[in-house]
Amino acid sequence: MADGDIRGDVRERAERPVSQPGQEPGPRRKAARPWTRIGMLVVLVALIGGGVYYWWSTKDQVDTDDAYTDGRAVTIAPHVAGYVVSLDVNDNQFVHKGDPLIHIDPRDYVAARDRALGQVRTAEGQFAAAEAAYEVAQANFPARLSEAEANVANARAALFRAQTDYRRQHSMPAAATTQQAVDYATAAQQVALAGLAQAEAQMRQAMPVKPNIGQNAATVTRRQGELLEARAKLAQAELDLAWCVVTAPQDGWVTKRNVEQGNYVQQGQQILAVVSPEIWVTANFKESQLDRMRPGQKARISVDAYPGLKLTGHVDSIQLGSGSKFTAFPPENATGNFVKIVQRVPVKIVIDSGLDPHLPLPLGISVVPTVMLK
Repeated sequence: MADGDIRGDVRERAERPVSQPGQEPGPRRKAARPWTRIGMLVVLVALIGGGVYYWWSTKDQVDTDDAYTDGRAVTIAPHVAGYVVSLDVNDNQFVHKGDPLIHIDPRDYVAARDRALGQVRTAEGQFAAAEAAYEVAQANFPARLSEAEANVANARAALFRAQTDYRRQHSMPAAATTQQAVDYATAAQQVALAGLAQAEAQMRQAMPVKPNIGQNAATVTRRQGELLEARAKLAQAELDLAWCVVTAPQDGWVTKRNVEQGNYVQQGQQILAVVSPEIWVTANFKESQLDRMRPGQKARISVDAYPGLKLTGHVDSIQLGSGSKFTAFPPENATGNFVKIVQRVPVKIVIDSGLDPHLPLPLGISVVPTVMLK
């Protein structure tokens, strides 16, 4: 056999597939390949169908994981300072509106109330006396003027009589009268002149009737102002005494309590907070997700802390400003190089149903809301 024939036979044997134990012959393997292709095609069609279904079922939904529970936490601070003599609540306790939270030692404020009450009594007496004096003045000053006018008329009549006697005594012959009578007539005339001057002076004093009455009216006004001031101090003292009992302004749970019995608390010092039962969700959606979002749209809410808790709600409102706009130091995009950043806008979602009264829902825990855009 030639060398070329030998090399060709070896090449043919090398290219021929070697059958392994348990392996089907070559023709059967080729027959199985179409079924593999069909299976792969079915899987591909299923994946495409699943992707289309997922797109179709979620195209009218938007969600975000940048969301948390929110609510009203009212900070409690006393109006007055003093020692805490009674602590009536404990941590995380539910209280109703008007329930006492703490009692502050009221003895100082009781004394201040009593002192203010005494000042009110004094001011009331002075005001009553001023009013009585004003009523008397309204009658006395016109009467004094009338009396002074009458005295002037009497003095003028007495002067006329004295002057008549004086002229008669001086016109009579010396033999018809005596020097004593002449002296008496002269003295009577001088007395009458003095009496008239005195009466006219008294009349001038009595003439400003309205100013004198007005002075008494001003005294009444001043006493009335003092009475109002004393009553205001009494009202403030009574308020201070009432504020010795710090009460809950609304229903809710006591949180962040940092006061104990025996502590000295200052006016305005934060001693605890009351969290309202009304809970909602603040979701920070991207600005690109707000195109079709409107108030009233339904929402599903899942809570990270309770995977089995499913809440439903609706969009209440969309904040008119991104979160960065209300930061302490908002960005100044007009300076330096600008890099566009997708902003997030807070959306308030009110919870309608699904809350479990046995599962506390603290403020600030993470949730994932999904808003239905249709």
